[in-house]
Amino acid sequence: MTDDKTTHFGFETVREDEKAGRVQGVFSSVASKYDVMNDVMSVGIHRIWKDAMMDWLAPRPGQKLLDVAGGTGDISFRFLKRAGSGHATVLDLTEPMLVEGRKRAEAEDMSAKLDWVVGDAMALPFDDNTFDVYTISFGIRNVTRPQEALNEAYRVLRPGGRLMVLEFSQLPNPMMQAAYDAYSFNVIPRMGKLIANDSESYQYLVESIRNFPDQETFLNMVKTAGFENAKYRNMTLGVAALHSGWKL
Repeated sequence: MTDDKTTHFGFETVREDEKAGRVQGVFSSVASKYDVMNDVMSVGIHRIWKDAMMDWLAPRPGQKLLDVAGGTGDISFRFLKRAGSGHATVLDLTEPMLVEGRKRAEAEDMSAKLDWVVGDAMALPFDDNTFDVYTISFGIRNVTRPQEALNEAYRVLRPGGRLMVLEFSQLPNPMMQAAYDAYSFNVIPRMGKLIANDSESYQYLVESIRNFPDQETFLNMVKTAGFENAKYRNMTLGVAALHSGWKL
């Protein structure tokens, strides 16, 4: 008899120790087309959501950001532009995503303010009380145990630090959710095939969205990690949600 714990990989049940490798495979496969696909999948709306995230976050000069599952650096670039001065550490499990991020023009302009680190959200390679801000965008649903990632976020933030999570979520209206699901399952994997020549990875991404906890459930997870003044805001009727919390 084994005591292997299982988790979701899309709609598939896999052993927990398999998931990280499977997720790495997905993002290694789509890394070079990831930014293009984000634009196509969300009809460009992900940019509006990320700007809304920065508006609520209100970066200040000199702050230190840890951007987990930061991939190609989208959030870090926005943060540094808003802050004016400061430092961002982009951490991702998948090195090809970081390689793509380093190729972007913004990365050259901001190279002195940026670090790129391969690492695991559930075991961050940083000391306690190190960062002013922790962000994770469209990444926490890919973590094997999201609660552990939130616990780690709390650990590495300094007192007074801010957590912000941007993630696909659930629409409150069943008919709207059904229409959105129809689009997600029928259109997005086909786009993945056309643009990235990879329908399977995008099928996983769609399935992973449906498996992710709803807004209230995830809010309770943020509170369980120790964050206070925890709140969320729906983006585009709940297609995505922004969760915020403070380490006080």
